[in-house]
Amino acid sequence: MERPQPDSMPQDLSEALKEATKEVHVQAENAEFMKNFQKGQVTQKGFKLVMASLYRIYVALEEEIERNRDNPVYAPLYFPEELHRKAALERDMAFWYGARWQEAIPYTQATRRYVRRLQDVGRRQPELLVAHAYTRYLGDLSGGQVLKKIAQKALALPSSGEGVDFFTFPNIASPTKFKQLYRSRMNSLEMTPEVRQRVLEEAKTAFLLNIQLFEELQELLSQDAEDQSPSQAPGLRRRVGSGAQDSTPMETPRGKPQLSLLSQAPLLRWVLTLSFLVATVAVGLYVM
Repeated sequence: MERPQPDSMPQDLSEALKEATKEVHVQAENAEFMKNFQKGQVTQKGFKLVMASLYRIYVALEEEIERNRDNPVYAPLYFPEELHRKAALERDMAFWYGARWQEAIPYTQATRRYVRRLQDVGRRQPELLVAHAYTRYLGDLSGGQVLKKIAQKALALPSSGEGVDFFTFPNIASPTKFKQLYRSRMNSLEMTPEVRQRVLEEAKTAFLLNIQLFEELQELLSQDAEDQSPSQAPGLRRRVGSGAQDSTPMETPRGKPQLSLLSQAPLLRWVLTLSFLVATVAVGLYVM
């Protein structure tokens, strides 16, 4: 299949990115993990896993952004006060994993791949940071508030926003206006047709890295559901849940009672609903 030529793409980079990532965008929305999330079928363990992965990803992304803050290939998109998520995610990590969260949070293989790609791009191909920032930040601004409300309801979180600071952008009064500003800055970047094409390809790569992450998290949760099934031997359940290297402890934050097996029923129901066709809800971490 012939690759679209740069001059066949929309003139504005922001529109070209949206067009180029349309297919992988739909794939990300249809990942089982995201569909379950959108339906409110999110457990504490699943939410903790995805938030820990996001912490690792944003630490890497924002380290590379800081490295290139004055580089003309990225500088117009440098909005640390408005966009950067590291501090918010640190508060979320403390809420979910406790005071020693840095020792407790997991680091999955798909997350490691994502982090390595961000580091490689930031150090060797900084012009491609544009694609990763576009994929992450504009998606967070677009779908984040919806996902925040879903998580708060499903996990009975306080309305004050504890545990979901990641989704809150206190320095952005109007997400719509800010996204317009951000896109205009993207469109002002000077790049050759060859660089522009590589940015479009990198945006697809960013989506694929996120899809791989969702698939891995769903597999981990499905394995956990099987391990906790009554048909499994009690000894196996103890071994899975009590190992010294268990990276996703099930204790609730701040002394709340531990989740019972009954309270994890939404996770078990995921397996039973796989045969049903669900409509894709146009929200999520990657809704533009």
